[in-house]
Amino acid sequence: MTIRAVPVGIGHYLPERIVPNAEFEAMDTIETSDEWIRARSGIERRHFAAEGETTSQMAIAAAERALAHAGLSADDLDAVVVATSTPDLTFPSVATMVQAGLGMTKGFAFDVQAVCAGFVYALANANALIVSGQANRVVVIGAETFSRIMDWTDRTTCVLFGDGAGALILEAQESAGTSDDSGILATDLHSDGTHRDLLYVDGGVSATQSTGVLKMQGKEVFRHAVEKLTKTAETALDKAGVGVADVDWVVPHQANIRIITGTVKKFGLPMDKVIVTVQDHGNTSAASIPLAMSVGVSDGRIQKGDLLVTEAIGGGLAWGAVILRW
Repeated sequence: MTIRAVPVGIGHYLPERIVPNAEFEAMDTIETSDEWIRARSGIERRHFAAEGETTSQMAIAAAERALAHAGLSADDLDAVVVATSTPDLTFPSVATMVQAGLGMTKGFAFDVQAVCAGFVYALANANALIVSGQANRVVVIGAETFSRIMDWTDRTTCVLFGDGAGALILEAQESAGTSDDSGILATDLHSDGTHRDLLYVDGGVSATQSTGVLKMQGKEVFRHAVEKLTKTAETALDKAGVGVADVDWVVPHQANIRIITGTVKKFGLPMDKVIVTVQDHGNTSAASIPLAMSVGVSDGRIQKGDLLVTEAIGGGLAWGAVILRW
C-alpha cells in the first residue's frame, strides 16, 4: 500500500471590499480604463483587505471554512503550512498565528515563500510531510494582502492584484499506489534566481529596512510563464503516469487571462476544462489556486475522482505544478 495526501476539506475567504475597475479610472495617480484593464488582464474586479485586516486573519477564516467542510476540528490537524509573500510581521510566521487563531494545542506550523508559486510549493511540502509520516493531516493555506505593496502610480501593476485566502486540508490515506488513487499523484518544482529582476519588491529587512513596492517586467514574465508552466505541467503528468486526455480540470494560478489561455492552448486543452476566477479576484498570488479550487468545489464543477492540474509561476523566478485527484 502507498500513503497519499488526499484532500478532505477546502474553503476560502475574500475581504468584503470589492474594487471594480471603475475605481482605478477615477484615480488621479494613474491613467487607465476598465476596457484597458480587461483587455490586458481579463480582470473586472478584485477584493482589498479592510484597514487593519491582516493576512493571518484571512488565513484563519479560510482554514475555519476548510475545517467545517471536512467535518474536522483544529486539533485534528498536525501541521499548518502557509504560502504567503505578505506576512503580518517579519516574524513570527503567519502559520503560527493561524495555529493560535484556530486554537490548535499541538502540531507545528511554518510559512513557505515562493510568491505566486507559493501554494504549489506548499502543497509539495505538505505532501512530503504526509508521505514521510511526519504528519497525518495538514492544512495548506495561500493568503495574501498584495494591496499593501502596490505602487499606485504604476498602472501596469496596481490594477492586477487583489487580496484573499484559500485553504486545503490534506489527510494521509492508504492507497493502491496507482494513478487512479485519490490525492497528490506528483509534484514538479523549479526556480531560476537569475531572473530576479523580472518580478520583485524593492524593499526588505536586510536591504532597505522598508516594505517596498512591487516591480514587474510584464512582457518578460509573460514570455517565461507560458513556456515554463506548460513544461512543468507536462512533466508532472508524466511523473503521475497520466496524460493530458485524463485531465478533468486545470486550476491555474490566476495571474492574467492571457497567460491562462496561452498555457492551456499550448497544453492542448479547451478552456471549458479550466477553472477561471481572475475576472473576480484579480491576481491574489499564493492565494489564487486554493481560491479557484474552492470556488470550483463549491459550485459543483470539481467532483470526487476528478483529476486536477495546478500550476503557477512567480517571482524568483519560481514555478511548478501538482497533479491531484480529488
